[in-house]
Amino acid sequence: MKYQSYSFFSFFVGTFWFHINTQNPPFLLVFLPMNLEEYFNRVGFQDSYEKLDLATLKLIHKQHVMSIPFENLSIHCGERITMDLEVIFDKIVRSGRGGWCLENNFLFGWVLREMGYNTTTLESKVFNSTVNEFGPLDSHLINLVVIDGKSYITDVSFGMSPQVWEPLELISGKDQPQAAGVFRVIDKGDFWVLEKTGRKPHVVNPEFASSSLINKKETEQIYSFTLVPRQADHFFVANQILQTDPNSLFIKKSICSLQTPTGFRALIGWTYSEVTYKPEEGVDVFDMRDVPDDEIEPILREKFNLKLQKKLKPQNKKAFLKM
Repeated sequence: MKYQSYSFFSFFVGTFWFHINTQNPPFLLVFLPMNLEEYFNRVGFQDSYEKLDLATLKLIHKQHVMSIPFENLSIHCGERITMDLEVIFDKIVRSGRGGWCLENNFLFGWVLREMGYNTTTLESKVFNSTVNEFGPLDSHLINLVVIDGKSYITDVSFGMSPQVWEPLELISGKDQPQAAGVFRVIDKGDFWVLEKTGRKPHVVNPEFASSSLINKKETEQIYSFTLVPRQADHFFVANQILQTDPNSLFIKKSICSLQTPTGFRALIGWTYSEVTYKPEEGVDVFDMRDVPDDEIEPILREKFNLKLQKKLKPQNKKAFLKM
């Protein structure tokens, strides 16, 4: 099937309020059903997907992470994050927002199934190096895709330097180089572990050289996962806890991250960073600065292509987070 752009009228009906009475105009919000064409337009995918092959999967995976931010800003705008797929589609695709993994990867799984890929939703537990163990919650959602008998992990929403740009083949211990470093999935028997070997950080701004956001570990565990198929309702509890528990990272910090062709950008609280990968020099270059409140909105708009409907209250309380 070749992607075709849909009509302006369809876009208008699908995304805008319109009058149904010119004398005393009430408003009616009408949405088209979720459709691949709108998603493809959101991520800039214009290729054919007649062949459900690895090349197509790699392309759309990379387009997603380059176009849609990993962000939890809804929490800090007084909005509730839901696992309702239609609400997620409207937020990310039609309203031009980003989301965290329970939104982005849930949406991406739907996209892959609609395209025809053999796709299974999986759970995972994020590693916390402060306590040197995986978290207790199945707080991260990923997808498994099978192509020609080979299995691949897709994850379009971890953000920052642990973010993979392309799917990872499910082969234990195999080095899989990508822009951010060398990734591996390791079979531990009852579960698998994703790890990454990265490069040394080079911080341009001396005042941020000792920032807790800088990851100085060469090799790190990112998360564990099992191959047990899961449905959306498996993540309902985690979705609630992550946005209400005072100890949650996502309560303590406002986070927005977007991959770029040369690295990634991140806004964590009031700290804005542009990170450039330089594998030829064996370093990742961190250019960091704190920004005042009146620069937050322009940065979100210009650097992340985000426009929030409600006022953001940035947060950057002490909590475990490494870029």
